[in-house]
Amino acid sequence: MQDQKKQKQILLVGNPNVGKSTLFNSLCNRKQKTGNYAGVTVASLSGNYTYKNEEVEITDLPGSYSIYPTSEDEAIFSRYLIQEQENYVGVLYIADAINMKRSLLLFQQIQDLGIPILMVVNQIDEAEKRGIKINTDELSKKLNVDILRTNAKEQLGIEEVREAIFNNQFNKTSQSTFEIPIEQKGLVYKIAENTKDHNLYKIWTLLAADTYLGKIERINEIITQEDAKCNVPKRLQIQETVRRYQNIDKIISETTEKIPQRKQLLTEKLDRILVHPVWGYLVFFLILLLIFQSVFFLAEYPMNWIEGAFSWLSTFSAEHLPEGPINSLISNGIVPGIGGIVIFAPQIGILLYFLYLLEDSGYMARVIFLMDRFLRPFGLNGKSIVPLVSGTACAIPAIMSTRNIENIKERLITILVTPFMTCSARLPVYSIIIGLIIPDENFYGIKYRAIALMAMYLIGFGMSLLSSLILKNVIKTKVKSFLVMDLPTYKMPLFGYDFKLVLGKVWDFISGAGKVIFTVSIILWTLSYFGPAQKANQTVASDVKLEQSYLGKIGRGIEPAIAPLGYDWKMGIGILTSFAAREVFVGTLSTLYSLDDEAPEGRLIEKMRLDVHPNGEKVFSFATGVSILFFYAFAMQCISTIAVVYRETQSLKWTMLQTFAMTLLAYFSALVAYQILK
Repeated sequence: MQDQKKQKQILLVGNPNVGKSTLFNSLCNRKQKTGNYAGVTVASLSGNYTYKNEEVEITDLPGSYSIYPTSEDEAIFSRYLIQEQENYVGVLYIADAINMKRSLLLFQQIQDLGIPILMVVNQIDEAEKRGIKINTDELSKKLNVDILRTNAKEQLGIEEVREAIFNNQFNKTSQSTFEIPIEQKGLVYKIAENTKDHNLYKIWTLLAADTYLGKIERINEIITQEDAKCNVPKRLQIQETVRRYQNIDKIISETTEKIPQRKQLLTEKLDRILVHPVWGYLVFFLILLLIFQSVFFLAEYPMNWIEGAFSWLSTFSAEHLPEGPINSLISNGIVPGIGGIVIFAPQIGILLYFLYLLEDSGYMARVIFLMDRFLRPFGLNGKSIVPLVSGTACAIPAIMSTRNIENIKERLITILVTPFMTCSARLPVYSIIIGLIIPDENFYGIKYRAIALMAMYLIGFGMSLLSSLILKNVIKTKVKSFLVMDLPTYKMPLFGYDFKLVLGKVWDFISGAGKVIFTVSIILWTLSYFGPAQKANQTVASDVKLEQSYLGKIGRGIEPAIAPLGYDWKMGIGILTSFAAREVFVGTLSTLYSLDDEAPEGRLIEKMRLDVHPNGEKVFSFATGVSILFFYAFAMQCISTIAVVYRETQSLKWTMLQTFAMTLLAYFSALVAYQILK
């Protein structure tokens, strides 16, 4: 009989951008994304590993600079740390060797709460490059804590961390490093007597944090009106911070040596260009253009291979399956539908890979800093660029990442405008329409189609800014905000690691979209295979022509509403189904053209190009194509996006206003575009 594994729960804590998530990945072998901007981990995340027959559960909390939260993700951190102490044995605290002074503020606050703690000093190699030498042995004595040295990205010191956790090297101190000011001591002792809590600093944090931490209701009952008047949380926080840094400065001076560096670091050299008020924007623009050029150029061959494979599979199933409804469902419904979306996996993968490399290298933090001055006039701040850029992958996690925006007005505006950004689900729609209406030619080596695709991304970004400007004047608040952040050093991206992440994301996209398209394909086939009775003795007619099916009747029914936009009934069906997920539009058209006996043979894009109206005019003309592009550029995204907007805002008013406003904007912009260009 095998020994039962012991279980241990610990927390992973630290400032943003100190390698916390990287260490988490190394310990738990979990594929959690690491970003070089604050707040990438906006909710607690758990992982497990086994060491010497002991199972360890690690909870990776959002990064924070202080125990006192200024944003939603920091509030998650503070509440969990204080209210869940009985559920974990200790805290693994990740300190930044480059900025120990900043790291020690939060460390001492956690230590004073009476929480067992073990310190890991990360990025030692980067600190030494800057001439910073830390005497960790002396620092360990000063702080009364065990200290380990690691380089999480290079997997150095990981086994030592596991061993220390196994040996329970979490130190708990009874002596607080922070002395409660004499003016508040009486109130603190009064609350301690009533709550039976012996940790005076914990009581102090409840006063200084106002309503974020602990059981405030009980404290409000204890505090008299006179006490409440004297208790100004923000003042208490400032008072504590000043006093702590006086002590921290002394510790740093005794344990750290700074050797002056004559040689300018690579990070400093690059920043002279990349955060320049002119060159910085130009470089960012060129990087985006390179990405969109790659989306078309690099993805061409794998897309052709995928399309060929699904075309063969459709033909093979049609020839070898028994004649009948099942044959039609699989060969003309499911296979073309799923193939119509899988073909765009290479483009989505290339886009995500470039974004991951930019994050991993440290460049995205520069983009935040650079864009802050640009976004301010529109009612946003630099941190808003993270959800906006993330929205090019998917709007759902992008909207959730707004939790690190401290100002509630700026956060709400960012949530409301992020769906304008072109997500990866729109990419298949853009790609196939651009392929239809834009010639495959070059302008000084740059594909016209790449320029068109970039234009669609810029249109989305431009509309998000215009909407922000409007909302800035609609939503009123007196609270002012400012951007405070650290710029990490530039690092060589982990190309292999990021590639694995991309493969996982692409698979998630395919499997997620595949489930929807599988369901939609069955529904579409059913509606296309059956139709109203055509004979007196029939209840339902089967194996009918597409125009005479239930699907054809639905399409013809909505055609008057969409005809002014240049759309036929097939496109109308595609638009309806795409509210489940944007990429379903392409899958729907692929299914419909396969079901249509009168459709021309060949690839989907060729079928669409050759399709004509009864009067001989092309169905997908230049005007129609532009109309579709504008519709999808401005229309509210999938149902899941609407749900996450409501969850994050907790407001039905703003959710409905956003949905209706974007839908109306999409319809009328598509209408105007078609009527002008036709």
